[in-house]
Parts: sequence; C-alpha cells; structure tokens
Amino acid sequence: MGADWILIVIGVILLLLGLTGAIIPGLPGPPFSFFALLILQFTQKVPFQEDFLVIMGLIMVAVTLLDYVIPVYGTKKFGGSKMGVWGSTIGLIVGIIVLPVLGIIIGPFGLFGIILGPFLGAYIGEKMAGKDSDTALKAAIGSFIGFLTGTLMKFAYAVVAGVYFFIGLF
Repeated sequence: MGADWILIVIGVILLLLGLTGAIIPGLPGPPFSFFALLILQFTQKVPFQEDFLVIMGLIMVAVTLLDYVIPVYGTKKFGGSKMGVWGSTIGLIVGIIVLPVLGIIIGPFGLFGIILGPFLGAYIGEKMAGKDSDTALKAAIGSFIGFLTGTLMKFAYAVVAGVYFFIGLF
C-alpha cells in the first residue's frame, strides 16, 4: 500500500506537468498526462484495460504531432512563413517569462502575455521576413489561431487524462 501512494503522487505530479505542458512550449504535456495513466496501472487498483491505454496512447501521439503541424498550417493558410511560426513561439515564451519577471504576478496579466505574446511574435516575425503590414497581420492571426488550437487540444487531452486518472483512482 505504501508503494501505491508513491506511485499516485508521481501520477499527480505528471498530471500537473501535463496541464502545464499544454500551455508552455517545449514541455511535452500529452506524454506526461499519458504516463500518469500508465503509472496508475502499477498500483494495486490496475483500473484500465489495455484497449483504453492503447487508444489514449494513440490519441496522445496524434495530439503531439498535430501540435507541430497545426500552427504551421494556420500560418501558411493565412499567407505566413516559418518566421511567423518562430515569432509566435518566441512571443509565447517572452509573454510567459517577461511579465512575471517585471513583477506582475501570473493572474490575468500572465494570461494576457500567453495570449498576446504569440500574436505579436508572429506579426514581428512576418515583418522581419519582409512582409507588408496587412500580410503580416493575416499571418499573425493564422499563427495565433493555430497556436490556440494546438494548445486547446493538448489542454483537453490533459483534462481528460486527469479525469480518467481520478476515476480510476477511486
């Protein structure tokens, strides 16, 4: 029973990392969430059937891959370039790091940075690529929509994995 509690705590930590990774680029949110489900299998409960784990694993792979494809597709669909995608990613990182460093606690301002950063980053990236303002704005919108779509997919996966984790736990 003692080992079960250690595994459950590790699983909860993985779930929290999964939720965080849904928002922060570079942190693999869906795999963390999936590994939380796998960890729960090593407890005495063994709540999930193999088919469920295979399906969740396949969904995790699909969401992870789509997270790389959708922002590029959104940017290109709206006339953008790789500079817009890079700008969007850099803008997100700056939005997450700069606002708290400037003394603004995460809260609505941190959320503002997470939302505004990718948009401004994509716009700046497109302007650096030599695009005119209208084209850069359209590409920034496409990149931003792609980024939000990927983020929402990862977040939804993390929430679903968390719900199943706690259902399986109890």
